[in-house]
Amino acid sequence: MSRPLVVLGVSRSGTTLLRVILDRSPGIAIPDESFFVPLLARRHGRTVFAERFLDDVARVPTIRAWGLQPADIEPRIHTGMTVGAAIAAIFETYAERVGKPRWGDKTPMYMRHLGLLESLFPNAQYVHLIRDGRDVALSFLEMPKGTFTRTWAHPATPAQFACLWGKEVSDARALGRRVGSARYLEIRYEELVTDPDEVLVGICDFAEVPFETDMLAYAGAVDVSEKPHQQRLLRPPTAGVRSWRDDMSSEDVVAFEHVAGDVLRELGYDVTSSRSSARAAATRLAYDVRLASWNASTSLLQRSPLWRRRHPRLSA
Repeated sequence: MSRPLVVLGVSRSGTTLLRVILDRSPGIAIPDESFFVPLLARRHGRTVFAERFLDDVARVPTIRAWGLQPADIEPRIHTGMTVGAAIAAIFETYAERVGKPRWGDKTPMYMRHLGLLESLFPNAQYVHLIRDGRDVALSFLEMPKGTFTRTWAHPATPAQFACLWGKEVSDARALGRRVGSARYLEIRYEELVTDPDEVLVGICDFAEVPFETDMLAYAGAVDVSEKPHQQRLLRPPTAGVRSWRDDMSSEDVVAFEHVAGDVLRELGYDVTSSRSSARAAATRLAYDVRLASWNASTSLLQRSPLWRRRHPRLSA
């Protein structure tokens, strides 16, 4: 199994920008968000039965959107291989199709599944992109309806989003401490858009993929016609496109900081209000319980026969 490069980051932290830039390197292919990694891992346990695994591959729209058919992946799949190797084979097939020697992934949803990523891809490298959570909250809570599926665990307020942001950032940093600096690199969105060349050279050195100046010439080369939330990809990296100091109400700033202010301070961001309270801890706990309940119910559904009935094989 080839070594993947996983781009980590809370949704709306700039991970799509970073994915688009890195995907322009001749050394790595990072397609659009995959979504299917936890699904296939849940459905197939530790090892796979080839026919059954490929039957599920035929039901995943993302794989089809990448231009792949089960027959393309079949030569790499054999009964008894680990589920991680089988999932990696999908990415490896895509990378080979586009003429790249290595693959990567950028799916913010996987910030909830870091332990799973560790077990599936034990040699993976991680680039964790962190952005001031208050700016992320502004972007996330303004996302137009229909952009992605909204569940009953979806954050709807700055305080709820602060719970998600604080947990996901902290969990990813804990992952970094576990795997060490050879496999984990932490970068800031604010530095990426201010000095993209220097930051990108550092990422490419870390990941051992070629750096080319053309990687930053993505503006106009990316089709965002059906992605209203990604229109900034029509412009080069730009600092200051969103500012919580200018655009976030003082009440929302306080609500966010009371929940995730400790994480902001730990990261070196300025914080305007007092430290977290017992009430904030209760807010975090309530959101954690709600998110865990959603993840558990999703897992049960994906493991059940109902999943196949709801997801018929896609036509060739």
